[in-house]
Amino acid sequence: MPPYANDDELFTLLKTKLFPAVVGDVLDKMGYLHQFLPADIEPLDDDMVLAGRAMPVLEADIYDAEGSNNPLAGKPFGLMLEALDSLKPGDIYIAAGGSLKYAMFGELMSTRAKILGANGALVNGYIRDTKGIKALGFPTFGRGKYAQDQGPRGQVIDYNVTVEIAGIRIEPGALLFGDCEGVLVIPKAVEEEAIANSLEKAAMENTVEDAIKRGMSTVEAFKTYGVM
Repeated sequence: MPPYANDDELFTLLKTKLFPAVVGDVLDKMGYLHQFLPADIEPLDDDMVLAGRAMPVLEADIYDAEGSNNPLAGKPFGLMLEALDSLKPGDIYIAAGGSLKYAMFGELMSTRAKILGANGALVNGYIRDTKGIKALGFPTFGRGKYAQDQGPRGQVIDYNVTVEIAGIRIEPGALLFGDCEGVLVIPKAVEEEAIANSLEKAAMENTVEDAIKRGMSTVEAFKTYGVM
């Protein structure tokens, strides 16, 4: 049995008892060596923690809608509004695809997402209206800040579909856990085992810290506990 009864308990457990570094270490030992998203995907505020289920959307650049065969041509933002309205409690809005020419997430989107009970947003691109998002306290991660609008430059062409960021696959419902040191994509097939092992490792790290504070050397601590 997992050490949590439902997703709400899981998300609380992640935010109060664990941190991405320890879960990442556990996934390494389980053979999942490439689960951290790129290091330059960062939170707007260092205190923001991301814990929830992925609701991925696929972005694409647009140029000139005239003569386009795309049924979304001429529709501002494509399916972005529908994607946003589809968010459920505990979801994380994930935007991948497109380019670094425009912002993919902003304050009004954060407001709607928060009302729907979403747990945050992560975009493989830029964020705008950042002061407003910080005021909302909505956990938002991205590659930086940039005011340029995506309206005439990009659109969401699909949502609740599998995407990739830097070769890391993110499926709908995948568990994400992130803070100012990085964001993990935790494979659904092993998430219960990974969380249980992470709780054990975190407890052991506390034991090691106490031993070092009492004067034990790091060599002896690692020899004794196998954790460092």
